[in-house]
Amino acid sequence: MLSHVALMPGSKRIGQSVLSGVPAWTFGNLRQCWKNVGREHCLDDDPVIRAMEADLFNLYPSVGEVNGDSSNFNYGMASGVAPQYGQCKMRVDFDQRAAEPRDEVKGLVARTTFYMFDRYNLSISRQQQRLLVAWDRQYSVSAWEKERDKRIAAIMGHSNPFVTGERRWSQGYKAVGDGVLSVIPVNPPRAAQPSLASVTGTGDIIGNRNSQVYHLSRGCPGYGQVSEKSGLLHVRI
Repeated sequence: MLSHVALMPGSKRIGQSVLSGVPAWTFGNLRQCWKNVGREHCLDDDPVIRAMEADLFNLYPSVGEVNGDSSNFNYGMASGVAPQYGQCKMRVDFDQRAAEPRDEVKGLVARTTFYMFDRYNLSISRQQQRLLVAWDRQYSVSAWEKERDKRIAAIMGHSNPFVTGERRWSQGYKAVGDGVLSVIPVNPPRAAQPSLASVTGTGDIIGNRNSQVYHLSRGCPGYGQVSEKSGLLHVRI
């Protein structure tokens, strides 16, 4: 959850922790493996979860206490709550399970959330959409947000299209899902194995049924010494 944060240059770095703009629980709980076996095993087995958790556009430094208090709450207006974290203007309403970031980063919060839900084809409630669309419109992209996007794009290989203006979220927006990875098949098809004939360059084998010793027709001196009495097995491949 984004807070007072060192989202802007010059922010203090005391007591910070790394947090997700969209909490890991929010997107993880939508994956079946998370529900079945929990976070750690899901990270081992699900490449989509690993991509989401490591997505740099969704990661920010934050005041540790704020990160812990905001937990996996949705964004919301905490108008009736007084500031709780000193100079940090982030407010957390524990009764409503809602977190309200300071005004300066509300637009960034909205565009980060849009990016994650769009890229990984996640479901977002209509109520949350309405709030974030309002923040996106009210708080435009800042110079620092553009610079941050440019730096991360150099690493990730793509930008946040809601920062660059390539995409715009509106009520009922249909997610693209261009970050969803192909899941590796549990039992991938095996490559065809070469036949013995193709390896050896010969198509005849004679075997002794009793001793289970086999001889190639080419280059094997025992090929002509197997008698009918020993249980001749003659195979052409």
